[in-house]
Amino acid sequence: MVGRFPIMADDIPTLRRILRSARTLAIVGLSAEWHRPSFFAAKYMQEHGYRIIPVNPRYSEILGERCHASLETIDVPVDIVDVFRRTEDVLPIARQAIAIGAKCLWQQIGVKNVEAAQLAAAAGLDTVMDRCVKIEHARLFGGLHWAGVNTGVVSARRGH
Repeated sequence: MVGRFPIMADDIPTLRRILRSARTLAIVGLSAEWHRPSFFAAKYMQEHGYRIIPVNPRYSEILGERCHASLETIDVPVDIVDVFRRTEDVLPIARQAIAIGAKCLWQQIGVKNVEAAQLAAAAGLDTVMDRCVKIEHARLFGGLHWAGVNTGVVSARRGH
């Protein structure tokens, strides 16, 4: 808790609110390599109507969007800063997320920087740790089925 506020959104109504109200995701550490989890998650979110802003100094463009070296060079409002970086790299990203007026700091599966989450929460941002934005979107808005994640890549349907 930060004061009387929890540092992490972990309940279904809050996660649903964050994903329903967001339209723009800045994905820090987004890879242009199609087989990387960050690319897979970004492509899924883009296909579900979200604007993806790649943040990775190694590339000039990913998924048809201009790549940024840092959050500070983004010139449009950002709803979610989605972090695909090591836990120890998140604190400066949290500071940048606050500086650009982002609404949520989202740390992907395996990323749990409590100090960064506390800082973001104290600044009024929603914070999510150790969760995949793609999996949560699919789980809460119908992309998960009894057989698992509906990626559209593999199908049991026979050609007609």
